[in-house]
Amino acid sequence: MKHAINGRFRTAMSSRRNRLALASAAVLAAAVSTGIVLTSTGSAETPDASTVAVAELGAPAAGQAGAAVTAAPESTAPETTAPATPSQPATTEPAPAATKAKAAPASTPSKPPAPPKSKLLDYQFQTQINGWYCGPAATRIALTVRDKQPSQDAVAAELGTTTSGTNSAEDTTRALNKITGTDFYGTTAIPGGAATSAQMDRLQADVVHAVTSGYAVVVNIAGSATDLDGGWHSYPGGHYLTVVGYRDNGRTVKIADPAIPGEDSNYWMSTVDLANWAATRGYSS
Repeated sequence: MKHAINGRFRTAMSSRRNRLALASAAVLAAAVSTGIVLTSTGSAETPDASTVAVAELGAPAAGQAGAAVTAAPESTAPETTAPATPSQPATTEPAPAATKAKAAPASTPSKPPAPPKSKLLDYQFQTQINGWYCGPAATRIALTVRDKQPSQDAVAAELGTTTSGTNSAEDTTRALNKITGTDFYGTTAIPGGAATSAQMDRLQADVVHAVTSGYAVVVNIAGSATDLDGGWHSYPGGHYLTVVGYRDNGRTVKIADPAIPGEDSNYWMSTVDLANWAATRGYSS
């Protein structure tokens, strides 16, 4: 009797387990198909997280001959994703300003060198060969500075000199340019009875420019003047002489006078006195 009861009890329990297994499988299948996650609150052992035995409906119960489907559970742990790091703005330091090479200063016309405080020219002296050849003789002295040594007669022919002398500084300017083959010379007139301050300054500047450039100055004078050594020179009818140097920045000039033979033919005179001496006449420079 006891064995029969135990056998029925085992059959009932076995049948009950089968029904429970089928019910569990059905619920699990429904949960999987609908995405519902079932959590067991009972005291039953938690199945291995890596596998879940799913019994298909109508298939043999677990533990009997049948197919056991093993499904890899989807990981319920949220993916660990490194938070996107916002790209930091480029921190490139401003490149140092390119070192600019110093630009060459703009090309500016260079100032001519200051003239020397004094200068003397090399020349060949000749006394005028007659009383009316002062013009040809003074012009010839100026020409020798430029390495031209024509005869006084040849120069007189260029000047148009007669027994009355040479007309003006216009004639000496023309002859000097023609014989030297240049257009360096120009004529400056001092028409009044006495030179003005501006005319004195102009004569000083013209002498410095000409002598510095290697040209002598021919001056047409009239009247009387005194040189720096006290020598008295008088030509009331007019005369021509040659400036062959200067000193003290042109405030005094060296004169080669063709009317005077020998060493006394040259002397120094202030530019102011020479300008007044050339009043009513003029000069070639």
